[in-house]
Amino acid sequence: MSTLFTRIIAGEIPGRFVWADDLCVAFGTIAPITDGHMLVVPRSEVPRFTDADDDLLAHLSRVAKRIGTAQQQAFDAPRAALLVAGFEVPHLHLHVLPAWGEGELSFANARQDVPGDQLDASAERVRTALRDAGHSAFVPAALGSASR
Repeated sequence: MSTLFTRIIAGEIPGRFVWADDLCVAFGTIAPITDGHMLVVPRSEVPRFTDADDDLLAHLSRVAKRIGTAQQQAFDAPRAALLVAGFEVPHLHLHVLPAWGEGELSFANARQDVPGDQLDASAERVRTALRDAGHSAFVPAALGSASR
């Protein structure tokens, strides 16, 4: 059975994609803790990060680092945070978000009521920063596409 993330990657459910390569994608969450909060998700259905092979996990970490650097630039954040929990969807995903302090790094701070145009704008800021950093080859041509 396909996970929610597999359906987003396949285009069955809309997504706000900022990254796509052969192994993973990154897209905005619909419940961001901070503006610019992205999820890095492998294309393969790996249930938990402890189930991922080392090479895949290393690749996801490299992509998360690039996205975090772009978030710092796009949102003038002093840090980028990386959270791995995985209770919401049984498909490995890394939460990457611009951060200003440890106190905000709680899923209790996730906002459920962010308007779609604000989510789009945040994703576009990350996409622009990724392009500016030289990663254009991995930024999908359209915000709603997992294809490069």
